[in-house]
Amino acid sequence: MNCKSNGLIAILALTCCTIHIGCSKPPPRAEAPPPRVSVQQASAKELVDHDDFNGWLDSSATVEVRARVRGHIQKVHFTDGQMVKKGDLLFELDPRPFQQEIDRSIEQVQIFDSQLKYALVEEKRMHQMQKEGVASGIEIESAEAKARSLEAQVEAQKKEVERNRLELEYSRIPAEISGRIGRAVMTAGNLVNAGGSDPLLTTIVSVDPIYVYFNVDERSLQRYRKMRQAAGRSTDEPTTQGAKGDEIPITFGLDSDEGYPHKATLDFADNRVDPTTGTIQVRGVAKGVAGFTPGLRVRVRVPVSEARQAVLVPDVAILSDQDKKYLLVVDEKNVVHRRDVQLGKLLDDGSRVVLPAPGAEQALAPNERCIVEGLQSARLNYPVEPVGPTTQPAKVAAASASP
Repeated sequence: MNCKSNGLIAILALTCCTIHIGCSKPPPRAEAPPPRVSVQQASAKELVDHDDFNGWLDSSATVEVRARVRGHIQKVHFTDGQMVKKGDLLFELDPRPFQQEIDRSIEQVQIFDSQLKYALVEEKRMHQMQKEGVASGIEIESAEAKARSLEAQVEAQKKEVERNRLELEYSRIPAEISGRIGRAVMTAGNLVNAGGSDPLLTTIVSVDPIYVYFNVDERSLQRYRKMRQAAGRSTDEPTTQGAKGDEIPITFGLDSDEGYPHKATLDFADNRVDPTTGTIQVRGVAKGVAGFTPGLRVRVRVPVSEARQAVLVPDVAILSDQDKKYLLVVDEKNVVHRRDVQLGKLLDDGSRVVLPAPGAEQALAPNERCIVEGLQSARLNYPVEPVGPTTQPAKVAAASASP
């Protein structure tokens, strides 16, 4: 063969190899793994609906300490602002003038008593003389009148002794209630009067128990009455009683407290709505507490329903589709499904109560899992790789997800 024939054979061979390579099958494409998402099981919890109000603390008893007798303050037996108990001595007046009055009245009793003894002897002698026909009727009556008068004076003077002893007792001024005492307005050396011009010495306020006052608006009040009617209860019952006639527990917290850590019970509601504010005043009583000062502002939480079972999910798991709310639920095969729900209350820990959507029997079973992180990578009816939730608290996650 010549050179031209050899070149043609080489071209044909190269063409055949190219055709053979082009007709072979391409390698298979690797499928992407399911996306990793964080899931969390729904939880069931017993909940009670509640309303929140703003209120204030007040003492259950307040006493203005005043002197009952006139005298000079000899000593003050307390420190301003300290806690005192009922019966503790607070002020002591100079007792000497009161003791002198007692001694004088006792001496007067003895004088009248001596005169009475003589009058009784004289009366007896006059009666004897009357029998002998010596004394007249007028003399008998005079002796009897004198004896009866002295008897009355002795009794009156004995009462005067008791009164003076009572004034001596009043010169020691004790605490009438237990609580926190204010400052001493009058100090040692000052003269105090009794009566209309008696000065204020100090005040005592009771701090245990302490009252929790707050105002309930008339809209809430009407709602509570409708709830009572729906439960078959009379609206004439006290508004401070529960369904079984027991006291309604409430919780409250100071501005510096987290949540509502302190407990009280409702014990009073006013008998009329204030037309100027449209509110009714309600009071709770907290017992066994310490460290509260009357007048402090507090946040009050009041239960308004009976306890019920509720399904809770993290609020960050809630998605929106126009006016509908739904969850992405992962079944036992790790496939994603949509579950429409209605929203209940948002709890303090970042959990949300979910209710069944219209026409559904149940919002979510307590053991079902919903996606809380990685929502954007999950697709309906496709599998995912579920992992445990992060350690980030629910309420922190909710705060970071909010716009």
